[in-house]
Amino acid sequence: MTQTLFTNARLIDPEAGTDAPGWLLIDKGVIAARGTDAPPQAEVVMDCSGHCLAPGIVDIGVKVCEPGERHKESYRSAGLAAAAGGVTTMVTRPDTSPAIDSPEVLEFVARRANEAAPVNVLVMAALTKGRQGREMTEIGFLMDAGAVAFTDCDHVVSDTKVLSRALTYARSLGALVIGHPQDPGLSAGAAATSGKFASLRGLPAVSPMAERMGLDRDIALLEMTGARYHADQITTARALPALARAKKNGLDITAGTSIHHLTLNELDVSDYRTFFKLKPPLRSEDDRQAVIEALREGLIDIISSMHTPQDEESKRLPFEEAASGAVALETLLPVALRLYHAEALDLPALFRAMSLNPAKRLGLASGRLSIGAPADLVLFDPMKPFVLDRFALRSKSKNTPFDGARLQGKVCATYVAGTRVYEADTCP
Repeated sequence: MTQTLFTNARLIDPEAGTDAPGWLLIDKGVIAARGTDAPPQAEVVMDCSGHCLAPGIVDIGVKVCEPGERHKESYRSAGLAAAAGGVTTMVTRPDTSPAIDSPEVLEFVARRANEAAPVNVLVMAALTKGRQGREMTEIGFLMDAGAVAFTDCDHVVSDTKVLSRALTYARSLGALVIGHPQDPGLSAGAAATSGKFASLRGLPAVSPMAERMGLDRDIALLEMTGARYHADQITTARALPALARAKKNGLDITAGTSIHHLTLNELDVSDYRTFFKLKPPLRSEDDRQAVIEALREGLIDIISSMHTPQDEESKRLPFEEAASGAVALETLLPVALRLYHAEALDLPALFRAMSLNPAKRLGLASGRLSIGAPADLVLFDPMKPFVLDRFALRSKSKNTPFDGARLQGKVCATYVAGTRVYEADTCP
């Protein structure tokens, strides 16, 4: 493997919190040196033309529809979309058909991922069998097979005794449990967030308190069991005080949010546009601003795409009946740059939430620009404007809410272990 020197780069270092010009040398798949003085010699020299060079995105919560629904998304199509979006590590969800709840199924999808995807793929397993909330999976065997975390995704375990046993067992093995903080009874059948807007549109709605109630229950169980826990999506202001108290009390808890809840609000569904139907539903503008502030303060740790492919048939339905979710692997970075251009977050803070923090939570060496770290990198132009065409996306499913949106910021190239896995036509 040849040495590659990136010169004339704008280095985005989330660990040091810096955004400064410099050069970066990679050798044998890892970062070998970096600096701001005269660069060393190298076999391959890449002039970055002043564009940003940052750690590749580590995206927790990607749905790839293998096995069962390859027509929606395969590991090949998801991997290509990830590479084009600057995502160098996908952490995939177990809400497939069938669910990833046994070592055999996990080994199958891990093999498929390694064969087909050009980026790193880590697999999460179900917390309970069939994600039905009745009997926990063989957590130890699944960890041996390579599971990096355990979650039932949006099938919230309503039986508190089952969840407490699973958390206790996970604690004994050091496993990470990822929860979806919603009260399942209040959330059932909801298509919008309760309030005047949902009432005027006649949509079945759920109170933001459902998120707070779900998080409160999970926090109480964490106090009882001492497990490692990550809340996949915190989207309301009501949930933030509980999260702050849990962290202050020393519980092993982190929290994430989705790029859609950071950049869209409930008014975006005004024309019953089903590509904006998500789970949990889009929130008020006040909630969106509160979540951005929590991200800025470090209370919320991680931004993820929550990539959820749905085919046209499941989306072209009345709003209440349409499937929830949106694809976002390829749009995660340009949409996140909306926060940068709005001066809500700087680039080191963005990549702290998209690269460093998820890597740290999963115990990965990536997500950094430090010497010795894997050379998983994204080179991007934060100022490049474009209009998104959903039919140009590499995902098989095209259900993005940003179709036709004016975005600013494009990926030029993506590297995994020093190997270029994507290069745009505009790459310098």
